Amino acid sequence: MKASAFVYPWDVNGDPEAPARLAALGTAQVTLASAYHSTRALTPRHPRHRIVTAEHAAVLYPAGEHWAGRTPRPYPAGDWAPGDAFGEAAAALADAGLEVHTWVVLAHNSRLGAEHPDTSVVNAYGDRYPWAPCIAQPATRAYLTDLAAEAAVRPGARGTELESLGWYGLAHLHAHDKTAGVGLGDAGQYLMSLCFCPSCREGYGARGLDADGLAAAVRTALEPVWRGAPSDGGWTGVEKLLGEATADATRAWRDETARTLQETTVRAVRDAAPEGFQVLLHADPVSYHCGANAGVDPAHVLAVADGVVVPCTGGAGLLTPFAREARTDTVLAANFTVVSGMGGSPGTLAADAARARELGATELRLYHAGLASDGDLDAVRSALAGR
Repeated sequence: MKASAFVYPWDVNGDPEAPARLAALGTAQVTLASAYHSTRALTPRHPRHRIVTAEHAAVLYPAGEHWAGRTPRPYPAGDWAPGDAFGEAAAALADAGLEVHTWVVLAHNSRLGAEHPDTSVVNAYGDRYPWAPCIAQPATRAYLTDLAAEAAVRPGARGTELESLGWYGLAHLHAHDKTAGVGLGDAGQYLMSLCFCPSCREGYGARGLDADGLAAAVRTALEPVWRGAPSDGGWTGVEKLLGEATADATRAWRDETARTLQETTVRAVRDAAPEGFQVLLHADPVSYHCGANAGVDPAHVLAVADGVVVPCTGGAGLLTPFAREARTDTVLAANFTVVSGMGGSPGTLAADAARARELGATELRLYHAGLASDGDLDAVRSALAGR
C-alpha cells in the first residue's frame, strides 16, 4: 500500500537532512501542511530548534491579493513559517523523490473566533466556541471554499487532504483543557455542539423547529447529565434526550449544511487544480460527529471526493462503512498515529496496516513524521520495508 507521512514545513526548512530522512522511511508521499491551526510542536531532530509554537491558525505561504479587504481572510504565519514556507519545504521534498500533497485545515481557527466572535458556533447556553467557525454562515462558507482552493492547489502539489471540512463542536484539544469532568458521551457531545447562531436558528426554522424552544429543550435534556447521570451513547441517545422528530430535524439541517459545503469546496479545488489532482477528506463515517475528521455520509462523500483519510489508531473499524461505498478507484487511507508519546503504536504498524487492508484500506497515512522520535521512525521504516 502507498504510504504518506504528515509533515510541517518547519520540520524540513532549515534541516538539510530532513528530506532524505523522510524518503528513507519508505513512503512515496508526504502530506505537507499549507494551512494549519495553532499548535506547539516538538522538532526532535532539527538542528536549530526543538519546539515550534505556531501562535494562531495561518496559511504557510503568501496569501493571494484577492483577499484584500475581505473578512474573514487568512492570517499570515509569523516567524514559525515565514515567507513561502510551504513552497520551500515542498521543493526540497520533491527533490528527494517524494510526491507532495497539501494538508489543509479549514473549519478550525481560534484566532478567527477571537477577533470575529460572530463567526463562531454558539451553544444552547450562549457560550461561543472560538475554535469552531459556524459552517452555516454564508461569509464563513465563502471563506472556507476560497481558502481550500488556494491552500490546496500549491505549486508542485499533486493532491490535497482537507481536514475539518464540516462541523466542529465542543470537543477540541485546547490549552489546559478542563472539560472532561462530566461524561457527556456521544449524545451529550452532540447537544453541546448544536449551534444557535442566527444562520443556524434560521436553518432550524426551515426544518419546522423553533430555535428558542430547541435551545431550551437542549438545556433541559442536559440537566441530568450535569448532575452525573450517564448519557446514552449513539444517535438513539440523542433521540431519547430530544425526541425523535426534533433530533432528526436538527441532524437534517446540519447534514445538509455540511454536505453542500463539501460539494462546493471540492468543486472549487478541482476548478483551481490541474487534471488528475487528487482530493481527499479527513472523515468520520457518522455524519453527526464533529471535529477534525468531519462527520460525513460515506456514499455522499465518496461521490464528491476521490476518497477519505480515516482515523484508525486503536482500531480500523471506521473503514468499513466507506469500504461498502467505495469504487475501484476510491482512495481509502487508513491514518495511524506513529508517535508513541501521543498514543501511537509504531511497533504494531505492520499488523495494523494488514488489518486495515483487510477492511478495505488502499493507502496508509502516518501521523506524524516530524513529531516522532528516532525509535518510532525506525519502527515505521521496518514496518514499511516488510509490506
